[in-house]
Amino acid sequence: MASVQSIQRAFRLLQALADEPAGITGLSRRVDLPTSTVARILATLEEAGAAERIDDGSTYRIGPAVRTMGAQADPGQDLYALARPHMVDLVDQLFENVGLSIPSGYEMHYVGQVNCANPVQVRDWTGTSLPMHIVPSGLVVLSYWPDGAVNRFLGRRLDRYTVNTETRPKQIRERLAAIRRDGHVWCHEEYSEGINSVAAPIFDDGVGVVGALHCHGPSYRFPDESMRDIAAGLVTAGAAAVSSDLGRRS
Repeated sequence: MASVQSIQRAFRLLQALADEPAGITGLSRRVDLPTSTVARILATLEEAGAAERIDDGSTYRIGPAVRTMGAQADPGQDLYALARPHMVDLVDQLFENVGLSIPSGYEMHYVGQVNCANPVQVRDWTGTSLPMHIVPSGLVVLSYWPDGAVNRFLGRRLDRYTVNTETRPKQIRERLAAIRRDGHVWCHEEYSEGINSVAAPIFDDGVGVVGALHCHGPSYRFPDESMRDIAAGLVTAGAAAVSSDLGRRS
């Protein structure tokens, strides 16, 4: 019975955090539990990635593990319907395929793609799931995870897919910091030889990063060096437009 009670209390805390981020004292009042009990349960939830600290470290919100489960429950078709007009615009501007992906555990699940008219193009990745560290969409999502969740990800064995795949934790951490600064990231033949891609994060207010928009093409033409910054800027702006639409919808 004690374990059932603990689960019930943890669920009450998660429901409260879903309504609004809060500190231990505020949560204690909202769920009518002692602060010591709330602190103990939050520590367990944080360790599991179900809760995370924000701001000064004393405020909690729903964590990446719960957001991932939400993404798995909804395969992303609603998000794809919302993002598709922006993806079509990007294809028209960049003349390369544009895709949408959402986090699923430690992988990125590709939920939709808009193809370009170019006769030489990269395959459609819809329905594929790939490790986060080998694709730009995964790296941009990972860059907004809390340190504890990133540590757990990097503490695992990271497989190498090509000679360009980065598997060293220190270098990946430096890359994640650069993503938070720049708002996007390029991957050059890191998953598959002959394919380059760029991605930017999609955010949902009150939830955090929920997915990524990416553009990819054959490495011999994408990106053209004169278009590299323009392509990254367009993808970043497209992801920001999807994020804005998500905010308006909610």
